[in-house]
Amino acid sequence: MEAASHTVTNQAPPLVGYDVYTSDRALAEAVGRHLPAELLDEAGEELRALGRATGSEQVREWGEQANAYPPRLRTHDRFGQRIDEVEFHPAWHRLLGKAVAAGLTDAWGRPGGHVRRAAGFLVATQAEAGIGCPVSMTHAAVPALRAEPELAAVWEPLAASRVYERELLPVAGKAGVLLGMGLTEKQGGSDVRAVTTSARPLAAPGEYVLTGHKWFCSAPMSDAFLVLARAPGGLTCFLVPRVLDDGSRNAFALQRLKDKLGNRSNASAEVEFPGTTWARRVGEEGRGLRTVMGMVAATRLDCVLGSAALMRQAVAQAVHHASYRSAFGGLLADKPLMRNVLADLAVESEAATVLGMRLAAAYDAAEGGSERDRALLRIAVPAAKYWVTKRCVPVVAEALECLGGNGYVEESGLPRLLRESPLNSVWEGAGNIQALDVLRALRTEPAALDAYLREVGEARGADPRLDRAIRGVLAELADLEGVEARARRLAERMALVLQGALLVRWAPPEVADAFCAGRLGGDTGSAFGTLPHTLDLRAVVERARPVE
Repeated sequence: MEAASHTVTNQAPPLVGYDVYTSDRALAEAVGRHLPAELLDEAGEELRALGRATGSEQVREWGEQANAYPPRLRTHDRFGQRIDEVEFHPAWHRLLGKAVAAGLTDAWGRPGGHVRRAAGFLVATQAEAGIGCPVSMTHAAVPALRAEPELAAVWEPLAASRVYERELLPVAGKAGVLLGMGLTEKQGGSDVRAVTTSARPLAAPGEYVLTGHKWFCSAPMSDAFLVLARAPGGLTCFLVPRVLDDGSRNAFALQRLKDKLGNRSNASAEVEFPGTTWARRVGEEGRGLRTVMGMVAATRLDCVLGSAALMRQAVAQAVHHASYRSAFGGLLADKPLMRNVLADLAVESEAATVLGMRLAAAYDAAEGGSERDRALLRIAVPAAKYWVTKRCVPVVAEALECLGGNGYVEESGLPRLLRESPLNSVWEGAGNIQALDVLRALRTEPAALDAYLREVGEARGADPRLDRAIRGVLAELADLEGVEARARRLAERMALVLQGALLVRWAPPEVADAFCAGRLGGDTGSAFGTLPHTLDLRAVVERARPVE
């Protein structure tokens, strides 16, 4: 018989058995706002099904298992044949299969496809962020593939397929494919112009042999990869399949898997092209950077969405815990100071979600011919990627602290979220790269700034703090002397003003008021939980509470 001293009391139950989608009011409202009415029923049904699955005990267990048993590199089979494969725990395959079946690689050319896909990405990656990389790469490869229509005709339908087929086979025998990317080399990092991998043309048009090394290859179990290499005409994009048409393996040597801080369930590898790696050119020689930039822009938006997903899950866990845990004579969520912390975190999470979904809607509009939305993406994506991914780490860390010692224990799930939280600020160009890209857009694409100003101008006159912040950005833009040293400051202010404008237009008044007070009005401290006490913080916290 268990001793009475071991009776467990005052512990929050696990946050399982709930709908991750409908419980996220900011996300569900964004879908309703940005999708045409005729698509809402079908999209809502799909997203609710994904939300229920993601919040289920089974799927949460798969996420834990995928991290507890990370991928293993197998360079050779038992007979000594070189195979260069990565083995994953079955739970990882199940999670990835659910993501593919939910249409998270199927957005381009589909009505409302980017909004639906972004919402699904934000939901599914809350179970395990490691599946985000292959899903994102496969989705984002489509614009690059379209630079070579013959290749796109074969690979694009398979990339958009809802069939997850893990076996490595010739593309003609596949019902669905995953696509990865290999740009980074050890001498260059984000400076892809420093690429040294070489491409030698073969006799057949468009066919080459690659020689070189990639320091980071994303999702190395994929069916093919977009790779940058130097052809005679300059830096060029290539498609490198894992399996050739005759069924033989392409020369694609996995040297090692990276031992990463987080993202443990997903494999990242160093790859060698030994001089016999067959590749197909994608786009013209010498235009490789332009070819892959469409892919990079799409994956940068996924960095925003991935960070928003991590924030939302961390805030949901913190609010859930505080709604059950009692201390000092009452529930934590009812304590004024804890309520201030939770509200501040909830506002940050909602701002990230609203911005990410607005950018997804801009992708849909741009595909439909809107030049304004296309221009907005050019400047707003790097600004959002810079700021939202930067905010992810402190949000998750503060949410962990809301659970106290319970949050520091692996079983809570918060340590896994915290290890994951820096990834998106590093992936696809760290902070300086994003800030400099904002400057590049300002200098070379006047339509981008005009689209940004028109977007934030939609909310002018609604809140004096937002109006002052807009004037502050305009003042900074009027003086571009020495602007590179101020690039981070400028990117931050532009992102905050855009978030504020969107919340003022679309969020409940208590959320917009808290954001403008805490981020634009200067009426707050530097830490979370320092919002003015006169705000309606109870309503903000209640809005963020996950409904089981």
